[in-house]
Amino acid sequence: MTIREFQEADWPQVWPILREVVRAQETFTYDPNLSPDEAREVWIEPAPGLTVVAVRSERVLGSAKMGTNRAGPGSHVCTASFIVAAGARGQGVGTALCRFALDWAHQRGYAGMQFNAVAASNRTAVSVYERLGFRIVGTVPGAFAHPTFGRVGLHVMYQEL
Repeated sequence: MTIREFQEADWPQVWPILREVVRAQETFTYDPNLSPDEAREVWIEPAPGLTVVAVRSERVLGSAKMGTNRAGPGSHVCTASFIVAAGARGQGVGTALCRFALDWAHQRGYAGMQFNAVAASNRTAVSVYERLGFRIVGTVPGAFAHPTFGRVGLHVMYQEL
């Protein structure tokens, strides 16, 4: 598996992954009726941020976007988001993308990485993030409407770099 910068030609493979994840309404707080243009606008991170894809044999397995969490006095902290194709889950793609994002953040001198809204029910992601050094610094109770579990908490997770 290779992780490389997103190219325009990747969008036809990234969009179905993002669409599936968003429409499932189990992990992302995006509108499930997001159009391809709206999705592209929120997923493709403008410079100095970065969007990458994880590929194997020219097949996109997942994608990540990373950039500054907030401008101004908060610009020393970055954030990142990750999606993995259903058929590639459980194969280390998400972990590799998160490690890539952490390396990217270190290289740019960020003081920390913050995830603003990790659904508490997304135990797989929470486990990966904790294994990579993140900790839950707060949880907003009932802030995420999960289609199966009802209202669950949204974790704010952080790692000092």
